[in-house]
Amino acid sequence: MNQNFLLAALFAVSAALLTFIVAHVLSRAAVKYRENFTEQAKVKLSDLFLFIEPERLFIINMVIIFMSFLLVWLWTGHWIPALIASFLVGFSPPILYRMFKKRRNQTFIKHLPDMLQSCSTAMKAGSSLNQAIESVVMEESGPISQEFDLFLRELRVGVDFNEALNNLHDRIPEMDLKLVISGMQISREIGGNLADTLERMADTLRRKIEMEGKIDSLTAQGRAQGFVMTALPILLGVILYQMEPEQMSLLWTRWYGWICIGIVVFLEVIGYVFIRKIVNIDV
Repeated sequence: MNQNFLLAALFAVSAALLTFIVAHVLSRAAVKYRENFTEQAKVKLSDLFLFIEPERLFIINMVIIFMSFLLVWLWTGHWIPALIASFLVGFSPPILYRMFKKRRNQTFIKHLPDMLQSCSTAMKAGSSLNQAIESVVMEESGPISQEFDLFLRELRVGVDFNEALNNLHDRIPEMDLKLVISGMQISREIGGNLADTLERMADTLRRKIEMEGKIDSLTAQGRAQGFVMTALPILLGVILYQMEPEQMSLLWTRWYGWICIGIVVFLEVIGYVFIRKIVNIDV
């Protein structure tokens, strides 16, 4: 009797200690995740010129994580797929930041030739480079206006012209912009007609963007096939689950099912990467 009582007490103390350790580790991980999320959100959103409170964005992120866990759990009836879905959603913000940053950079480069042409026209009419850029900032909108407005602000507070251009390239690390910055710096150092230089660069970039658009249209079918081939096994698995739920549930209720899922995910990622490598053509 005493021995059973001691074993029960030891088990209760061990369970309580384990619960305390797990709760402590999870609380520290949650605090660390919140700090990293808010810090990265503040930096990334400022790069995108999106002024949203990081704490509010963190609350929205936690609500989305909880809703994804709940929906997957209600749909599958198992907590492991729901936990995986919530982890994927929790680590998705950096990927979204990169997507938004890439789209913003593409928009900037798309409008860069028109901006250079406008500056060239204004300079031929008698304006200085700063005055031409100011007129473009007032007329344009979006990334072009935001980035060159920040460029002008740096010049007003005493930053060197070349350093301000380098800071612009640090914010928009694109090869096309690097070409424009190098041309402007060389033209200012060795002299020459900067208006004609800007006009030639605008024409060169416009032709390059036109060629890239033609290549994108020709490779659009390949990219669509990559998405279809990647999503096909997932859609087929959903259909089979609706037809044979008991058999398909073995994928996440047995150890060999998880191995099968891991192999499928690995092959899916490899196939998608190879398709992207084939259809992505650098100009």
